Amino acid sequence: MSTQVWTIVAIVLGVLLVAGVVTALVLRARRRHAGPGTTPGAPGAPGSGGQREHDGDGPAPTATAPSATAPAAVPPALQTPESVPSRLVRLRSRLARSGVLGQALLGVLGRDHLDEAAWEELEETLLQADLGIDPTTALLANLRTRLRVDGTRDPAAVRALLRELLLEQVDPGMDRSLATSPVLGADGEPRPATVLVVGVNGTGKTTTVGKLARLLVAQDRDVVLGAADTFRAAAADQLATWGARVGVDVVRSDRDGADPASVAHDAVTAGAQAGADVVIIDTAGRLQNKAGLMDELGKIVRVASRTAPIAESLLVLDATTGQNGLRQARVFAEVAHLTGIVLTKLDGSAKGGIVVAVQRELGIPVKLVGLGEGADDLAPFVPEEFVDALLG
Repeated sequence: MSTQVWTIVAIVLGVLLVAGVVTALVLRARRRHAGPGTTPGAPGAPGSGGQREHDGDGPAPTATAPSATAPAAVPPALQTPESVPSRLVRLRSRLARSGVLGQALLGVLGRDHLDEAAWEELEETLLQADLGIDPTTALLANLRTRLRVDGTRDPAAVRALLRELLLEQVDPGMDRSLATSPVLGADGEPRPATVLVVGVNGTGKTTTVGKLARLLVAQDRDVVLGAADTFRAAAADQLATWGARVGVDVVRSDRDGADPASVAHDAVTAGAQAGADVVIIDTAGRLQNKAGLMDELGKIVRVASRTAPIAESLLVLDATTGQNGLRQARVFAEVAHLTGIVLTKLDGSAKGGIVVAVQRELGIPVKLVGLGEGADDLAPFVPEEFVDALLG
């Protein structure tokens, strides 16, 4: 072949080589910046027709993995949450080991003579346990009468009497079941049970939402999470991590500061389209004296309940906050129509009286308790087991 022909061949091969390299670089760049995509099955996912329907109060959120612009990460391996019976055994054992309240009460009642100083000591112990003035007065009055009438000082009999009176204060007759079965919407179509979770900053609210999702998955419920705390990006990321561990979809906004009510609405919509049993909506931690934020919570309640009533409205309280927790509960009860309390950080039963105080104040049952930092350290509240643990 002539030199001219070889030159032409070399030029063609060079052009093809450059074109191939450029194409490969473009494809790799597209893959790098495409992001992890949207939560499977949620409206707005690829192939669903673009943005999801929302209530018109703000930009439509999207159900995404932790970030739409972050590099794709290897999803965590799916975990199997601990069963409810196993949780109850473990948590009962943990609470029993810290039965400070029961030990203090039985220590005083075991004395040979109960004088006024002893009764004052009992009163102080109960008040320090955050039982509240009225419950403490009622319990001690009944205890005085029963001890005088029965005329017994046998330790076993005294313990049995104290158990009976404490259990009466905890009120085992309250309905502590969680409404987690689908309901019929206004249009007669099935809708997932919507669980709204509210509370002030620092109570472990978002963590509680993640733990509740694990608890429901352990009960074979299909769950969708709604990250309506749109003012704290870390909250949505945290919730996405909890959901990924147990295969639960998370509906969240694609930007910080989006309308929380729209996220709540879209989470309910996504749950209905996915045929989920339960949608759990996490809300921003609110200070109970911030009227604007409480109004926002009221809006979330209205929007989330448009297609079907909210099944559960749970207030997360830190058991160590004592009587301040009651003030929080009163304000939230006015806005969120509370159906139950979740007590976190109930590790030391010296403050176990808050269970009685909050129920007596609001007539709302404690339904769940958290006794540790572990992922499965959340369990249904069982009054009999709680009192037995208090008494060691």
